[in-house]
Amino acid sequence: MKKSLPLFFLFFTLSLVAQQRPKLVVGIVVDQMKMEYLYRFQNDFSENGFKRLMNDGYTFHNMHYNFMPTYTAPGHASIYTGTTPAMHGIVSNEWFSRTAGKEVYCTDDATVKTIGDGKKDEGEMSPKNLQTTTITDELRLSTNFKGKVIGISIKDRGAILPAGHFANWAFWYSKTGSFISSTFYGESLPTWVTEFNAQKGYFKYINQGWNLLKPIATYDESMPDDNPYEGKLYKVDKPVFPYDLKAMYDKNDAGVIRVTPFGNDYVNDFAKLAIEKEQLGKDDITDFLAISFSSPDYVGHILGPRSMELQDTYLRLDNTIADFLNYLDKTVGKGNYLMFLTADHAGAENAKHLKDNKYEVTNIEPKEIRAALKKFSNETFGEDLVLNYSSFNLYFNKEIIKTKGLELVKVKQSFKDFLMTQNYVKRVYTEEEILTNSGSDYYLNFIAKGYDVTQNGDLVILDKPGFIEYGATGTSHGTTYSYDTHVPLIFYGWNIKKGETHDKKVITQIAPTLAQKLKITMPNATESEVLLEVLDK
Repeated sequence: MKKSLPLFFLFFTLSLVAQQRPKLVVGIVVDQMKMEYLYRFQNDFSENGFKRLMNDGYTFHNMHYNFMPTYTAPGHASIYTGTTPAMHGIVSNEWFSRTAGKEVYCTDDATVKTIGDGKKDEGEMSPKNLQTTTITDELRLSTNFKGKVIGISIKDRGAILPAGHFANWAFWYSKTGSFISSTFYGESLPTWVTEFNAQKGYFKYINQGWNLLKPIATYDESMPDDNPYEGKLYKVDKPVFPYDLKAMYDKNDAGVIRVTPFGNDYVNDFAKLAIEKEQLGKDDITDFLAISFSSPDYVGHILGPRSMELQDTYLRLDNTIADFLNYLDKTVGKGNYLMFLTADHAGAENAKHLKDNKYEVTNIEPKEIRAALKKFSNETFGEDLVLNYSSFNLYFNKEIIKTKGLELVKVKQSFKDFLMTQNYVKRVYTEEEILTNSGSDYYLNFIAKGYDVTQNGDLVILDKPGFIEYGATGTSHGTTYSYDTHVPLIFYGWNIKKGETHDKKVITQIAPTLAQKLKITMPNATESEVLLEVLDK
């Protein structure tokens, strides 16, 4: 009897250790979600989706991004690395790299190939441009690569960057209607993915079309269905319900599902099958499923934040999340999974709508900015010295500047002085000002945290509040202002108490908090500030 006691305590201790981690971590990122949507649409949500998360989980009402530009790729990368673009290197969705001397897409990798039924360039992707580790990487390392990590999204960057360098798989949606991947992850798709693609389940959503989920009177939080601030999905005559998705598909391809709420549903269908077939959360070794719902971003960009289409997208996403939670309850078990839900950025109001209501702001087409810079350069220096303008960054052609015998510092100051005369510009910072940031300039702090000296420009422009570098309809994002930085964060499930806080938090706190919660190594460049509220069981 005495000999058996040590064995008993050993197994008891091992059991306690196993319980110190959930069976599955689920990270949900909603693309272009403002915290305000959880308030504006709350009365129309069910009790089982967003409300369930907020009522039974822990809600951070005042979560913000702490860098610029607030775009999809740097957003996802920062959530999962716990640091900002200045360190992880994903400085935009695509950018002009001064080191490479060319445009770079965030997940481009010419050394890998597409696997699955996708177009050639759709799958030539990997996380190689991500310079730091992610929380998912650290989970893989901490479990000796036994814990599985899978990333799923409509967008390649929404799947690849959260899944990190050591992921088992990342899957993203092709215009062919299939989920694809790259040879970075394997030589061929798992059988279950091939079988899922063969069923062409997207037709179920395309054939049913897109109409309002609820009676039109429900949508009183939105503008009228046909208003001048909405763009048109795939060149329809009018941006009004119902949408004939089959007609759109016939003229285009299966990519049409991306710009509807059904892109979220199709990701949900695929994610549930991934849990089943990959046996996620089925043992005591923690797995991680990173999901990004991309469709709200497409809808927001084209139709804007006050459109009925946007509201309908969130009412349907509420049902999708409710369905996913029920699935997790049944398959992984209540209390066995840890979930967080946040967004990669928020989004601005349509500038024309604001102007029509007497706020003196407007939209500026990026091509107009480039044209004005070229005109100024030719008039001032007799030649176009601008190599590239994108993502608020201005790059100079230093070879021409050197050939003409010009001083770079004087060229920078000349362009800075010109830009400060433009009515949309609030500040202009030079590379030198960014790199010697003292911390006293609130907005410069955002820019410095988003600035990688090997990849960013010679000047960075900060627009005035309310102005957006975009077209006249729909909306965009990217700035330091609260309408672009303020996103939701809710933790739910395993060892999460109910509660809420209105204290200001920043997005880079999520990854180190997860590391502390799971008792694993923090991502290697994290800023290491944690959310104490969810570390207290």
